[in-house]
Amino acid sequence: MRLRMSPKSVLRRLGAAAALAFAVGGAASAADKPDGLIKDPHYGDTLFHFYQDHYFTSVTGLMVSQHFNRVSKHADEAEVLRGGLLLSYGMHKEAGDIFALLIEKGAAPPVRDRAWFFLAKIRYQRGFFAEADDALGRIEKNLPPDLEEERVLLKANVAMARGDYATTVTVLNSMADPAKEISKGTTSASLYARYNLGVALVRSGNPAGGSALLDQLGKAPTPPDATEEFRSLRDKANVALGFTALQDNKPEAAGPYLERVRLNGSQSNKALLGFGWSYASLKDHKKALVPWTELSQRDTSDSAVLEASIALPYAFGQLGAYGQALERYTAAITVYERENTGLDESIAAIRAGKLIEGLLERNPGEEMGWFWSIRELPQMPHGGHLTQVLSQHEFQEAFKNYRDLQFLTGNLQQWKDSLVVFGDVLDTRRKAYTERLPLVLAKARDIGLSDMSVRGAALATALTEAETQADGTAFADPKERELLDRLDGVQANLKALGDTPDVNAARERQRLVAGALTWQLAQSYTARLYEAKRALQTLEAGINEAKQREAALVQAQRDEPARFDQFALRIAELDKRIQALIPLVATLSKEQQGALQELAVAELTRQKDRLVAYSTQARFAVAQLYDRADKAKEPQPKPAAPKDADNAPK
Repeated sequence: MRLRMSPKSVLRRLGAAAALAFAVGGAASAADKPDGLIKDPHYGDTLFHFYQDHYFTSVTGLMVSQHFNRVSKHADEAEVLRGGLLLSYGMHKEAGDIFALLIEKGAAPPVRDRAWFFLAKIRYQRGFFAEADDALGRIEKNLPPDLEEERVLLKANVAMARGDYATTVTVLNSMADPAKEISKGTTSASLYARYNLGVALVRSGNPAGGSALLDQLGKAPTPPDATEEFRSLRDKANVALGFTALQDNKPEAAGPYLERVRLNGSQSNKALLGFGWSYASLKDHKKALVPWTELSQRDTSDSAVLEASIALPYAFGQLGAYGQALERYTAAITVYERENTGLDESIAAIRAGKLIEGLLERNPGEEMGWFWSIRELPQMPHGGHLTQVLSQHEFQEAFKNYRDLQFLTGNLQQWKDSLVVFGDVLDTRRKAYTERLPLVLAKARDIGLSDMSVRGAALATALTEAETQADGTAFADPKERELLDRLDGVQANLKALGDTPDVNAARERQRLVAGALTWQLAQSYTARLYEAKRALQTLEAGINEAKQREAALVQAQRDEPARFDQFALRIAELDKRIQALIPLVATLSKEQQGALQELAVAELTRQKDRLVAYSTQARFAVAQLYDRADKAKEPQPKPAAPKDADNAPK
């Protein structure tokens, strides 16, 4: 009767979400609270996808970022987050390796303890109880109060799962008194601890102590705002007390416990069944008719209802109402036959794939992840038969694995399609390269880079010479150069003439004009020298850039074809891997679907076996009733005549 955490509680606390809280908030020591700032953008991108429930994208993106060392400022947090995400997929061995490596690296005590705590949780959920106990044993005393409470409860659950009830009692006794939580009508880990402790005490040989704990929980007040989880736990405690009393042959004690159970709740059918048996054990079959009559009118897919269908005519028979007993037995046989036929129909539908395919169709999920759950049931011949099937932890875990395989199938197909696109893109780029290369080479030849380099070197030499000689005329513009040439020509012409007054006057005017122009050039020499140097630097930079581009063009002619070939080879290798993985995943999916269907069929087969047992009992009881009726119709034998007259009546 080990009580697992409710699905809601598990989904809230277990797996990647808890690991995320640990990764973001628990990497620092208790005295060094984190500021919550994201220092690496790629780590922020990982968290963004996580909070969008895109867990597969989150973990794959994180692993890529780690490969390229993009999350170095969050190295430990990123590793713990990756471990938590892997845990959410049930990859506890890989997560364990991550946590062990963190510990070997000298991780802070809070990091170490939380790592082992989450590892123990997922191992427990996966049924690896010895491994979970080993992980719990590695935890020291560095967990925060809320996780420490969960650790104690988890340790107790692990011990109970291993049948070690003495350890369970010892562990749970260390938890705080949950009286305050009971009065509030809310649930907490300590309430689950109280329930488990009561069960453990009963099983470890202390029924009085266990019953006392369960009784406190079972009679706890339920205010109007009490949670459904609390009400269900209270009912479960009362049912446990009632059936324990029945097993201990104390039917008078079972009734008061079972009366506390709600008439409409998850435990109501079982409580009504036990309530009837408590009266029947006290030989008060008339009162037993009340709960069994109510129960027999409920959904026959519940095993308690099926048992009530045969218990009710039994009570009538004990009261001497043989006609009603016969009628009820006959009705029960009809119910069992109808239910057996329905189970056959459900089994056929399950083996045809309607259950698994319907669950996927009606419960779509974007990505793999721990938090996905079944919300809608598929169309089945008899939906009530699925209650026991879907409530099995083993089925839930197996179905998650199957759903993840389906997601991987779609992911691989998407990558297969993407590789085709990548190949087309590569072909397009290769074609563009082939077409554009001749044009680029022609333009490079037209530029005349070699001539330009020679001219640039000549200009640099001329500039250096002009600067050395402080020659302002070297920087004359075309108009000024034209004036200088004209003045030189005028001077040469005047020199050829004689020394007349008019010629001498002309020579003076030429000298003045030449001097003015020379003075003007000398005045602008510094500025023009600076501008010339800047222009020469720009020219040299342009020539150098052109040379670099020319070298890059030469390098590209060598590298680009090789890069294209490398990409083509990588695409081909990935395509080969994907082509190999697709049938492998398809095979695993088919096998997992078959295993899932067999799990469901096995549960329905057990229900059929119960029906066979009930039906056999009912038929046997009917035969007994007919036999009783036949004997009642037989004439009674006459008494024999006395042999001795002395003994004859006077």
